[in-house]
Amino acid sequence: MRRPTRKQLIIAGIGALILAAIVFAFMPQAVPVETAVVTRGALQVVVEEEGETRLKQLYVVTSPVAAYARRIAVEVGDLVRAGQPLVQLEAPRSAILDPRMRDEAVARLAGTRSGLAQAQILAAQATSERQRVERLVQVGAQPERALELAKADEERALAARDAARAEVTAAQAALDRVSRSGSLAVQDVIRAPAAGRVLAVHLQSGGAIAPGVPLLEIGNTEQLEIAVDVLSRDALRIRPGTRVLLDQWTETAAGDGERAVMLETAVTRIEPRAFTRVSALGVEERRVTVVAALADPPAELGPGYRVRARFVVWEGANVLRVPTSALFRADEGWAAFVVENGRAVRRDVTVGHQAGLLTEVVAGLEEGDVVIVHPGNRLQDGTDVTATADS
Repeated sequence: MRRPTRKQLIIAGIGALILAAIVFAFMPQAVPVETAVVTRGALQVVVEEEGETRLKQLYVVTSPVAAYARRIAVEVGDLVRAGQPLVQLEAPRSAILDPRMRDEAVARLAGTRSGLAQAQILAAQATSERQRVERLVQVGAQPERALELAKADEERALAARDAARAEVTAAQAALDRVSRSGSLAVQDVIRAPAAGRVLAVHLQSGGAIAPGVPLLEIGNTEQLEIAVDVLSRDALRIRPGTRVLLDQWTETAAGDGERAVMLETAVTRIEPRAFTRVSALGVEERRVTVVAALADPPAELGPGYRVRARFVVWEGANVLRVPTSALFRADEGWAAFVVENGRAVRRDVTVGHQAGLLTEVVAGLEEGDVVIVHPGNRLQDGTDVTATADS
């Protein structure tokens, strides 16, 4: 038998290498994947929207009669006390003695007195409710948050009562002006209906004014609330007492004064009527205004400031969590790939609350499991994998 020549051996070796390369090329390769670990910890489901601060009570100072107003001495930002003289009026005698104006003043006074009576009843009810909740909290039958809401309701009712009293005082003064006869003074003074800060001066210099024309705006900048317009479907998950986290706020006019300040408050009321607003993308959205109290606002925070509000609609302290990017739809449920002995093993997963980047796991995974995030189409149950990064 003839021995193979050197040339034949070389050709056979090359053929073996080619065959080995072909076999290796068709062998399944380990797929590189990114992984994460299933952990336990806190989880919050939030509704995040931008809102605006506003005053609980805003007083617009107007003239009850046609008159000539002298130049207003107070300026924006000045503090005023209740009853402080604000505007000096010089009213034409014919306007003051007009019988029609007297009838209007009488009707206005009657209306303000009726409003005051109703406000006093509501204030008394709010005080009684706060006292009742306070007793329940003391014996442990109600949570502390219920007392906070009751106190906020009482403060709002008392502020409304005070505003109604100021309206009665202003209406009575207007009636006095138009009821006096020959001894009537031509000059009169408009006084501050409540203590607060001057927010706007609409009449910069003296001039003739008509009845009801706004002259100044006054409000207590230490009594603020947050108004946030949320989607109507999200409003269904928000209740009075829901925690609200304000982690950024900035003045609306400035736009570049953002501050990383964490404030916490609670929802006081949800306005009953929805409205339509067009989004920045041109889509019509149904929205509802949610109001949250701001008991102790920072000194720099005033009305008209933009805030980012996060409504905590659900939270848990010890929740089994998985990255949402590790989950994918399977049949009518969810599934995930778990790395076991270098292979991707598919598991059906029952999920609970979803909170953006993290999702609650009810069943299917355990703490410490290594899951594959962003699984691609190359992955199948049993595919060999190699982890490129753990998070």
